[in-house]
Amino acid sequence: MRITQEGKLLQLTWMPGWFPVNCYLVVEDQELTLIDAAMSFSVQGILRTAAKLNLPITRIVLTHAHGDHVGALDELKKRLPEAVVYISERDAALLRGDRSLRQGEPQTPIKGSVPTKISTKPDILLRDGDTVGSLSAISTPGHTPGSMSFLDQRSGALIAGDAFQTFKRTAVAGTVVPWFPFPALATWNKEQAVASAIKLAGTSAAVLAVGHGNLLKAPGEAMKLAVSKAQLQLGKEGR
Repeated sequence: MRITQEGKLLQLTWMPGWFPVNCYLVVEDQELTLIDAAMSFSVQGILRTAAKLNLPITRIVLTHAHGDHVGALDELKKRLPEAVVYISERDAALLRGDRSLRQGEPQTPIKGSVPTKISTKPDILLRDGDTVGSLSAISTPGHTPGSMSFLDQRSGALIAGDAFQTFKRTAVAGTVVPWFPFPALATWNKEQAVASAIKLAGTSAAVLAVGHGNLLKAPGEAMKLAVSKAQLQLGKEGR
């Protein structure tokens, strides 16, 4: 496991060279917020890092309910029974293994590794604009119907789940990147993904932190370029 720190944000990465999977610890005054739960084998790395910081993990916040973001959730909740679990109201259904679409949603199939054996029930269902410690929740559907991103109001760090990737190239969810197409292949709806990426590009984030790839400082231009490429690709597909 590799640890990269930028201010009060720690990125924990498994398999960084070929299939990077990230989760994040956000340092608050007296506690830690864990964003995403990575893979089932990530438990010890997460807990060891928290122990070195000598702060308790009091919140587990999920950007979305794909398996590589919730893999360690059940074991973490077992080890940290007091930790409060957050996910969007929409992706709480995916966390239960329910792939069905709702009325009014684009009727494109939900893709990716939706879990079927997670027993942990979320404590708080998030909506756009909610606050979690120092984080503001931003609804960013596209990769999944209920994907959420989180902006640290202190530092401008934007934890965007799979709304973007930075591995191999900065790209919007749904844009296939050669040699690492997996986030694109697991994206539910490209049109909504682009709309969410435009929304995130408008946050003027100081750091972009994603599920797959390195931290990106001063990401504004890279995010805008990724949006332009995604829009161009959508236009070609719509012809």
